[in-house]
Amino acid sequence: MHATPPRKRLARRLTATAAVLAATAGVLSTAAPAGAATASYGNGHGHGHGNGHSNGRTVDLQLLSFNDLHGNLEPPQGSSGTVTETQADGTKKVIPAGGVEYLANSLRTARKGHEYSITAAAGDMIGASPLMSGLFHDEPTIEALNKLKLDVTSVGNHEFDEGRAELTRMQKGGCHPKEGCFEKGKKFKGADFPYLAANVLDEKTGKPILKPYTIWQHKGVKVGFIGVTTKHTPDVVTAEGVKGLKFADEVETINKYAKELDRQGVKSIVALIHEGGMPANGSYNFDCDTPGAGAGISGPIVDIAKKVTPKVDALVTGHTHQAYACTIPDPSGAPRTVTSAASFGRLFTDTTLTYDRRTKDIVRTAVKSPRAGNHVVNRDQPKAADMTALIDRWKTLAAPIANKPVGYITADINGRGSEALEQPLGDVITDSQVEALAPADKGGAQIAFMNPGGIRSDLAYKASGSEGDGVVTYGEAFTVQPFTNMMQTKDLTGAQVLSVLQQQVSGANEAEKKILQVSKALTYTLDLTKKGADRVVASSVKVNGAPLDAKKTYRVAANEFLMGGGDGFPAFKDGTNKLVGPSDLDVFVTYLTAHSSKASPLAPPKADRITIVK
Repeated sequence: MHATPPRKRLARRLTATAAVLAATAGVLSTAAPAGAATASYGNGHGHGHGNGHSNGRTVDLQLLSFNDLHGNLEPPQGSSGTVTETQADGTKKVIPAGGVEYLANSLRTARKGHEYSITAAAGDMIGASPLMSGLFHDEPTIEALNKLKLDVTSVGNHEFDEGRAELTRMQKGGCHPKEGCFEKGKKFKGADFPYLAANVLDEKTGKPILKPYTIWQHKGVKVGFIGVTTKHTPDVVTAEGVKGLKFADEVETINKYAKELDRQGVKSIVALIHEGGMPANGSYNFDCDTPGAGAGISGPIVDIAKKVTPKVDALVTGHTHQAYACTIPDPSGAPRTVTSAASFGRLFTDTTLTYDRRTKDIVRTAVKSPRAGNHVVNRDQPKAADMTALIDRWKTLAAPIANKPVGYITADINGRGSEALEQPLGDVITDSQVEALAPADKGGAQIAFMNPGGIRSDLAYKASGSEGDGVVTYGEAFTVQPFTNMMQTKDLTGAQVLSVLQQQVSGANEAEKKILQVSKALTYTLDLTKKGADRVVASSVKVNGAPLDAKKTYRVAANEFLMGGGDGFPAFKDGTNKLVGPSDLDVFVTYLTAHSSKASPLAPPKADRITIVK
């Protein structure tokens, strides 16, 4: 779910769009790298609410956090806009959640009565965004985060979708170098909060490209924040997006700057880490400390949490789009919280940090350890009026493109939210790719593959606006496929096709399988009772009903991210006779238009190409 291809420049997107439519609290002092001068970030986030504990030896700090917003300012559609809650009797309840109007109200309500309140995020605030934000290079999202009074965030891999220069513009402001200013007379101001990138280094200088850490302070209370992204960012972003950059190890980087903060007398430290884990249960209120501390969670964050220095008092994480609030002991054995608030603004985490004024540190005993819990951003609360106004303003600008009908469906076509390994929308997308690239002069494609992380949403039957139920707008199609990756067709032998299938569950993807979506010509069995590459039953792989021939050459279609070996699929790079086609979004939209009408809408496919053995 978390590894996704990068978003392309808006210039390409607008050109493609035109063609398609024609056819169819305190003060933040921000630390510079070691040895450099310290800059001051005054962002005016004064949370002036007394909590009754400010004059004693200890004071309770409120840490509100979220992650992986991905520019979802409006409530996400379909299953992407829900969370699952386990009830007392063991049954599960699905709750509509998310939308920045509700997130703003939730955070503002939570802050009441807390003078010492900090709001932090763990990356991927922008990138892979719905059209209303993505069309404008995510300026609307940065504006919304400023209004939310976000104090600090780490970068995520998606902050590099458009490269270093664009990320710098997000921080510092200024209108887009090619598209200019999107609103007459208004210059983009940039983020009021610091983006932290402690482990993102300039290849030439070896120094962080943005601030590595920042210090929040209020009435003598100081908390240091260190921000890092996954060291695997180059594997999930195109080479152009990370050109000239080096991504250092998360643990080594955090430990380095924790020492530096400690030397400055900052003893209370929080790490914002854009890397995460997978809880054993998909409910947001699952207790991942049952039967023991951190027993119910797996993935990279577990190893990171066990190695990060005890100087760090809490870990706010992300990247996997999962919800958890776990206690994983630090190297000294002391309890320490590790949290993640799912994605798309559906949850926020409220963590209580007990600060000792004498030691200047967070109290971390079995009784006083940081206490954390996730809370649903439900939609039965009042909307924040300023966010409604922001959304209305940007929606008006996007409307001529966003509201164009491009297809019709009979029901929700799931592509993102369920735990199924094969998604109906994945079938639609891969079929659209084969159809577009099957003609000999277009590539001669026989098979298509789609990475699951590149499918960003469901297609929802219920209308998101005034278009009517069952109508798919261009904006909704864009939300599903926001990257505008160019399609490619290559020659792969049957042996290489088998390697692609095996790489879903081996190599880089062995610990956390990444099941590609496949076009209708390809069928096979995935046996999850086995391990590694053996999970793919080689004898079951068929193309158009015939057994896969290891020596035969097949024409295979996929987006440029996959063809470049992204998401841990190096076998694609071995393909030959490459032919570049249209963008994945154009192909998807063309297919929807060709295969559906008001009188004959498209029904969800059966999703029966991969036989799963459990």
